[in-house]
Amino acid sequence: MIEIGIAGKPNAGKSTFFKAATLADVEIASYPFTTIEPNVGVAHVRVECACRELGIECNNCIEGWRFIPVKLIDVAGLVPEAHRGRGLGNEFLDNLRQSEAVIHVIDASGSTDEEGNEIGVGEHDPCSDVEFLYRELDMWLFGILKRNWDRIARRIHLEKRDPARYITEQLAGLGFKEWQVREALRTVGSEVMEFGDEELRRFAGELRRRRLGAVIAANKADKAPEEFVKKLLSIDEIVIPTSAAFEFTLRMAAKNGYIKYIPGDSDFEVVRELNEKQKKALGMIREFMEKYGGTGVQKAINTVVFDLLDYIVVYPVEDENKFTDSKGNILPDAMLVKNGTTAKQLAYMIHTEIGEGFIYALDAKRKMRIAEDYELKHNDVIKIVSAR
Repeated sequence: MIEIGIAGKPNAGKSTFFKAATLADVEIASYPFTTIEPNVGVAHVRVECACRELGIECNNCIEGWRFIPVKLIDVAGLVPEAHRGRGLGNEFLDNLRQSEAVIHVIDASGSTDEEGNEIGVGEHDPCSDVEFLYRELDMWLFGILKRNWDRIARRIHLEKRDPARYITEQLAGLGFKEWQVREALRTVGSEVMEFGDEELRRFAGELRRRRLGAVIAANKADKAPEEFVKKLLSIDEIVIPTSAAFEFTLRMAAKNGYIKYIPGDSDFEVVRELNEKQKKALGMIREFMEKYGGTGVQKAINTVVFDLLDYIVVYPVEDENKFTDSKGNILPDAMLVKNGTTAKQLAYMIHTEIGEGFIYALDAKRKMRIAEDYELKHNDVIKIVSAR
């Protein structure tokens, strides 16, 4: 399952975002370090189910929308100089190492300072919080590299090792791929033996950019000054205006039968009698959704998975005519795979033995045989023919 970190300074709304996305029971309070141990829960990406295109009913989607699970990790709040051990320091950074990407929740309203303490709305520039996370991650990586760099460089030089391959081996616990290390080295441009602190810092930054990309959830946008949201949207980052509190309210109202709401919708339908206070609260939420096309929570999750990480959805089946598994379930599985994944690689993802016995694959929509190196497309329905 894809793992996404939820990061940011204390009191920016990380835990509210996490709770809204997963409906997990987590502690939420307006003081720093409410979250000590990372909260782990299951959220979902939302995609249009292939059953719509095929004109069939699959019973695995909601009104034609398929929800595919991803794992969210809500880590402790980050404070300045965390890489030096401040706050929960490296514990926070270590908790992010298993994530493929980050949703960086910032307080777009400017009502918390850089430490996460509450101040007045508009008293802190949220744009400064965007670079803050990157700086801490870069310095954390720099510290790890710095501790062992002389030994790494010496081994590469004396043993004629391939620099990218050897460094990747040394960073195995951080989840780096060889291509990420190779590209980062190429961008820095210096020979490994010539790396000083400046080159190492640049290298750490290039590694972070390739390994831990981020989507900015400009949270508390419902009470943010208009100019703050506009300024955030103008920076060179993926920024999504968000109200995690509004999303949580909608999900709870839907769960309790007051409204009809599918996560990611741009509106909701009231289906039960409401009192005046409830009407007023939902009216405020509707105004926000009309302005931004939703609450932003589902959009942030989808953007990380499909835009930042470049995943697609494919549907493996056993019967290419009925689009079912062996038990007759229609489109039983929706799998998230990297764009560029081949038919044979999909076979291995389903089961190692199926991959080892791979003969060919079928595009069930077109009823055509496809080669093992065929690159899967979004919403492909695929049958794997295997000797196993």
